[in-house]
Amino acid sequence: MTGAKQIRSVAVMGAGHGGYAAAADLTCRGFEVRLHARREESLEPIRANGGIDSHGIFEGRETPALLTTDIAEAVAGADLVMLVVPSVAHGWYAERLAGVLEEGTPVFLNPGHTGGGLHFRAEVRRAGHTSPLDICETVTLTYICRIEAPARVGIYSYTRSLMFAALPGSATGRLHAAISPLFPEIRPASSVLETGLANINAVFHPPGMLLNAGRIEATGGNFLFYREGVTDAVGRAAAAIDAERLAVVRSLGVPARPFLAMFHKAGLTTRGAMESGSISRACRESAPNATLKSPPSLDHRYVHEDVGYGLVPIAALGRLAGVETPTIDSHIALLSAATGIDYATEGLTLERMGIAGLEPAALRRLVQEGEAAA
Repeated sequence: MTGAKQIRSVAVMGAGHGGYAAAADLTCRGFEVRLHARREESLEPIRANGGIDSHGIFEGRETPALLTTDIAEAVAGADLVMLVVPSVAHGWYAERLAGVLEEGTPVFLNPGHTGGGLHFRAEVRRAGHTSPLDICETVTLTYICRIEAPARVGIYSYTRSLMFAALPGSATGRLHAAISPLFPEIRPASSVLETGLANINAVFHPPGMLLNAGRIEATGGNFLFYREGVTDAVGRAAAAIDAERLAVVRSLGVPARPFLAMFHKAGLTTRGAMESGSISRACRESAPNATLKSPPSLDHRYVHEDVGYGLVPIAALGRLAGVETPTIDSHIALLSAATGIDYATEGLTLERMGIAGLEPAALRRLVQEGEAAA
């Protein structure tokens, strides 16, 4: 496709923590925001309040141009369609966007986590969309944020130096130029393999949830997840996961960055913590995460998303590349047992990403050159 047009209107799909933050922030900065939610009850507090109250990086009440549960209404004429939803919702949105996406309108997965761009492309094609697609993603959300009360969001920080890539990778420069005015902290990466395999949430959320399961259930999550829950033992388990992730990354010929380096570069911990080599210290010294409490149960995206759509695709890519991932596999198995959900089959498999049967070289060509290369 030719160069992307200037973005002025954004369809924000999803009215959770990130959707609230994006709708308030982008509206405040002069963009026209259409906020879509799957359920009307997610929008009712904003309607009743006359907008979204925000504090943190800015203070004020912002009213998006449109609040709707109608996907077609949200995306009609939009310059950018931005999915600010958990990875588990990518397939749902792909199926429903397939019939209303306008050719030339980029789809930005904010975030894509691991394999998000590949999964969205595969699902939207399965749903019958045949036109060329501009898909791009960040590895994690552009904000550190939480909904603190109905129609009120705390936006504590932007995520710094955030990796960004397009599918195909040849479009990254063009789409980065179009989207960086909205999010100046995004940085071009080599491909969606690099962004997807840099998923820091998959490194420390699953061990934090698994090894604190008793505490979570006994207290309803009444403790600071990062400062108190990521103890030295939890940090060592996360480091073992990270070592296996890095082995998968290197086997696929993708630039490799350790968890601590990415955590620091994102503005989430101190240099001293990074240099110490301790993930638990890095979490204790994470100012943006300092006040965040634990999820109240294992029925949470820190498990459903970060295991099913984080660890599962990392392990699957490891098998594709011939790399063993025993610590990752054990976390998948134990959290599957604890929740009663078979993440290995219900999560993001190679089949769901549309890359089953590819050799590593063919996968690299696909993410760089696009569908014709597959």
